[in-house]
Amino acid sequence: MVAQIMAGRRNTGPAVLVYKDKLLPNSQTFVRAQAESLERFTPYYVGARFVQGGLPLPEDRSFIVNRGSFPGKMREAMFRLGGIAPGLVRKLRQLNPVLVHAHFGPDGLNGLRLARALDVPLVVTHHGYDATVKPEFPVSHAHKRYLQRKHLLQQGAQLFLAVSKFIKDQLVDQGFPEDRVRVHYVGVDTTVFRAPVGIVREPVVLFVGRLVENKGCALLMRAMVKVRQQCPQARLVVIGDGPLRTKLEAEAAVSLPECSFLGQQPQLAVREWMARASVLCVPCVTAKNGASEAFGIVFIEAQAMGLPAVSFANGGVPEAIADGVTGFLAPDLDIERLAASLVRLLREPELWHRFSEAGVERVRSRFGLSQQSCELEKLYDHVLAEYGNRCLAACAAPVGT
Repeated sequence: MVAQIMAGRRNTGPAVLVYKDKLLPNSQTFVRAQAESLERFTPYYVGARFVQGGLPLPEDRSFIVNRGSFPGKMREAMFRLGGIAPGLVRKLRQLNPVLVHAHFGPDGLNGLRLARALDVPLVVTHHGYDATVKPEFPVSHAHKRYLQRKHLLQQGAQLFLAVSKFIKDQLVDQGFPEDRVRVHYVGVDTTVFRAPVGIVREPVVLFVGRLVENKGCALLMRAMVKVRQQCPQARLVVIGDGPLRTKLEAEAAVSLPECSFLGQQPQLAVREWMARASVLCVPCVTAKNGASEAFGIVFIEAQAMGLPAVSFANGGVPEAIADGVTGFLAPDLDIERLAASLVRLLREPELWHRFSEAGVERVRSRFGLSQQSCELEKLYDHVLAEYGNRCLAACAAPVGT
């Protein structure tokens, strides 16, 4: 479906350069979905290189520094060290872009250089780790560089988008100018995430996410031991991969032998499991390095499909799950309450149906992709008007001022 949308797109609006250093990991479908949902602007994807086996992108709207040759690798190295990649800039100028929209803080630094070379404004979306991980625990060299130089981004970008109020508060606490930070939810496509008619739900508790500390899969496994004491037919299905997978599988072999680890799955398979399961549970916690759930787009995807969600009241999760309305939020690290919430949704059909219907309605009214992308285009309009006014003022200012 995404490929059909990209292939059939009419490129008539002003060009927006969607910047990511690496285009585009499979875990970042939300970047592509948001870009392709724009109606008044045409997205072009720009980065240092493609991710091997990553998300498909339109060839005619994708521009990278390094396509795999030795000269390309040298250009990428220079680009990452602070260069501009003149050949890339020349190609992009031909598009007459109106702004650069970078995703994640570290990518914003390279996006800033690109925006300055093209003389256009920069918008940066912070999605999570780039606002929550403690400075003493950088997750990569690019993240470390960002932590050292984010003051340049704070001064140079025209607008910062936070994917939740929680992330906005984190950014403001870190010195980002509050008047240039806006909350903007990415949203989900409710024509894609919708439950098929006549589905039969199974007693499955579904986990979808990276197998890392802050996603809380280990805590969910402990809760599921308690759940199965009251609901022996319940089983856990885990979709996702990560550094903790081997350890979690070993633990499950002892305490939850019926648990299934499916690894990373394409979006279609995730949707199929969301249509089969009875509850989504990703019990997010704050990791030792500070990483917290920024919002949890997976909760919105699940609710759009009528699947109630359960988690801890951590980070931005309370903005995604309406406690007692579309799911349950247990106090942080309270495994007993987490298990009790899962049991209620597995054993109380009337409660389940009420939450299911409320979740669908809440997503359609507040988090639909087309609605949120319309709001994003209004933010673009504001940035462009403000940037144009600043340029006019600069041109009109007397020499020497």
